[in-house]
Amino acid sequence: MNLKTSYLGLELESPIVVGSSGLTLSLNNIKKFAGYGAGAIVLKSLFEEQIMFETKNSLESYDTYQHPEALDYLKSIARDQSIMNYLDLIQEAKKAVSVPIIASINCVSDNKWTEFAGDLENAGADALELNIFITDFQKLNSSQIEDLYIKIIEDVKGNTGLPIAIKVSYFFTNLPRVLLKLGYTGVNGLVLFNRYYSPDIDIENLKVTSGSYFSSPDEVIVPLRWIGMIADSVSCDISATTGVHTAVEAIKLFMVGATTVQICSTLYKNGIDYLKNIVQDLANWMKDHNYNSIDQIRGILKSKSTEEQKLFSRTQYMRHYSKQE
Repeated sequence: MNLKTSYLGLELESPIVVGSSGLTLSLNNIKKFAGYGAGAIVLKSLFEEQIMFETKNSLESYDTYQHPEALDYLKSIARDQSIMNYLDLIQEAKKAVSVPIIASINCVSDNKWTEFAGDLENAGADALELNIFITDFQKLNSSQIEDLYIKIIEDVKGNTGLPIAIKVSYFFTNLPRVLLKLGYTGVNGLVLFNRYYSPDIDIENLKVTSGSYFSSPDEVIVPLRWIGMIADSVSCDISATTGVHTAVEAIKLFMVGATTVQICSTLYKNGIDYLKNIVQDLANWMKDHNYNSIDQIRGILKSKSTEEQKLFSRTQYMRHYSKQE
C-alpha cells in the first residue's frame, strides 16, 4: 500500500509521526523509529526558559526566576539536555536517517528566544513545531492571548525559513475561530491537541499528586471532533495527536481530515517497536478495504454539509439522551 503523504511541505513515507517525548531524545531510538516506519520524528521539546537561561538573555521579565527552585530546575535541565546537545542531535540524526527531523520548542512568550529558531535551521532541522500554551489568564484577556500566539509565530518566522507547525490545546472559548486565525498567519500546520500535566489528589495523604502521564484511546474523541469540524476550513495541514494507540484511531482521524497522526503514549506502554505494528496494521486495513493510498481515505467523513456537521456537535447528545427511558 502507498502510505506516502506530504506534511509541512515535506515528503513522508508514512503518515505516522513519532511525537515529541523523551523517547525522541536518543539517537539510537531515532534510528529505530526510522526503521520501524515513522514518517517523521519530532524531537523532545526545548523550553523557552531553558533557551533564555543558557544563552544568557535577560531573565528579569520571568516571574518564575524569582524562585530558587525554578532556577535549580533550569540548571538541571541544562545538564541533561543542553541546547548545544540538542543541535548536535539534529545534526547526527540527519546523518543517520532519511526521515524528516522536526525540532520542537515549548514556549509561552515572544521573548528573544525566538532568535534560536535560526540555529535549529542551521543545524539541519527539517521543520519546527511550536508548542504554545499561555496561562497568564489574570493579566491577559482572550484577545490578548490570541494576539500573543500570532506575535510568537511572526517573530519565529522572522528568524527562520523552516516550515512551522503550531501545537495548541483546546482550551479556547471559540476554538474554531482561533484555529482559523492561526491558519491565516501562514503556518504550515496545526497539531491538535496538546496533552498537559494533570494533577490528581491523594485523599489518604492529603496532597496533590500527578495524574496519568499517558493518554488513553478514549481521548481520541477530542481531536476527532474538532478536526472533523475545521478540516475543510483551514488551508494548512493538520496533525492529530492524543489518544492514538493503534491503527484504528489513526484511520478514524484520517477519515475526518487529518494529514498525519502523532503517537507517543502507546510507545511507552507497548515498546518503541510497536510502531511497526501500527504502520503494518494501517497498510493491512487499506488492503482489506481496497484503498491504494492514504489520500483515498483522508477526509472521506469530514463534515461537508449542515447535516453532517451535526454529527460533531452537541445536537447528537440531545438526540441520544432523548431516547433514554
